[in-house]
Amino acid sequence: MKPSFELVKRPFSKKSVEDEEKNEVVEETSLVDSDYNRKKLFRKGVNFMADEKLEDAIIAFEQALRVDPDNVETLLKLGYAKFHTDDHGGALNVYDRILDIDVTNPEAWNLKGLVHYEQKNYSKALDAVEKATESDPTYGMAWYNKACFLSLLNQVPEALEALKRAIEIDVKNARKSIRDKDFVNVRIEEGFKRIQEVVVLESIRQGYHTIGAIVWTTLLDKADAENAITKLLEKGLLVKNEKRDGLSRIPIYDLAPNIADKMGAEKRNMFGLTKKKLTKPVKNLKELSQAIQSAKEFIEEEEVEKTIDVFDEFINPKKSGEQMIETFFDEHREIRLWSIRLKDRGVDYLIENKEKMLALFDNVEVTITKKLRNEIS
Repeated sequence: MKPSFELVKRPFSKKSVEDEEKNEVVEETSLVDSDYNRKKLFRKGVNFMADEKLEDAIIAFEQALRVDPDNVETLLKLGYAKFHTDDHGGALNVYDRILDIDVTNPEAWNLKGLVHYEQKNYSKALDAVEKATESDPTYGMAWYNKACFLSLLNQVPEALEALKRAIEIDVKNARKSIRDKDFVNVRIEEGFKRIQEVVVLESIRQGYHTIGAIVWTTLLDKADAENAITKLLEKGLLVKNEKRDGLSRIPIYDLAPNIADKMGAEKRNMFGLTKKKLTKPVKNLKELSQAIQSAKEFIEEEEVEKTIDVFDEFINPKKSGEQMIETFFDEHREIRLWSIRLKDRGVDYLIENKEKMLALFDNVEVTITKKLRNEIS
C-alpha cells in the first residue's frame, strides 16, 4: 500500500548566455514574479523526482523553501521525496511543518498516516487518517487507508464500514481491495463478500460476461468470483445465458434488466444475441484504436503539434486517460512524459524517440485489438 506519486516532468529550457535578449526577459520575469525562483527550483525538483533522482530532488525542494519556507506545495513534494528515500523521520517533520501552517490539510494527514504505516505503527497511522477524513469527508484514498489500518488492528466491522465509504466515493477502491494484503483479517467476513459482489457487478457492467473475463478483470480467485455470481443470481441482480463456443456452450452473465437500466449495460435483441450498447470502457477502446492510428501517422510524419494534440487523447481523463491508466498504466505515464518533452524540445525529441514511440503504440494496439475481438465475440 506504499503510495505512488504521480510525477509530471516539466523540463525547463536552459537560457543561452549568448542571447542577451533572453537574459533580459528572464531578469524582468524574475523581478515581476516574486515567486519566480521558487517555481524554478520546484520544477527542477519535480524533474529530478520523475527521473528517480530523489536525493537531488530533496536538495532542489529545500532550496525552494529558502525562498518561501511556508509553501505547502513544495513541502508536500519534499515529504514525498524523503518518504521514498526511507527518511521517515524527515518526512514526518515535513508533514508536521505543513500542519503547523494548516492543521486541516487532509493530504498531509493522510501522508503522515502512510509514514506511520511503513513504520508498522498502525494506531498512529489510524489517528492521522481519521484527521484526514475529518478534514475532507470525500477523500476516498484516506478512507481506503483508514480501512486498511483498522483491518491491521483487527477492528473488522469498522474496517468494513470505512472500506464501504471508500468504495462509495470511488468504485475502483473495491477492485483494489481484492488483493490488498492488509485486508487479510476481513476477507472471511460477509461484508467483504458483498464487496466482492460489487466488484463482479462492475466488471459485468463494463462488458465482461464470462467467468474467465470476470476473474481476469477483478483479480478475484475463480471460486470467489463464482460464489459472488451465485449470490448475485440469487438476489436477482444477474441473469445467466449461454453462448456457443465450438461444439460446447459456455455460460455468460448479464445484469438483470432493472439493474442494467440503472447502470447502463448491454441490451439483448429478440434472438438472444448481445446487441452492444457500448459501455464507456468499450467506447474508449474504439476511440483509443482510432487515436493510435492518428498518433502513428503524425509520428511518422514528424508533425510535432499534431502529435502533441493526439497524445492528449491518451492523457486527458475526460477523454481516454482514465482507460489508459486502468489498462496501460506504464504506457500512459510514458506518453505523458513524451508530451511534455515534445512541448519543450520539439521535433528533435520526436526524431530521437520516433522508433520507441511507434513500438509502444504497436504494442498497445495489439492488446486493444484482442480486447475488441473478445467483446465482439
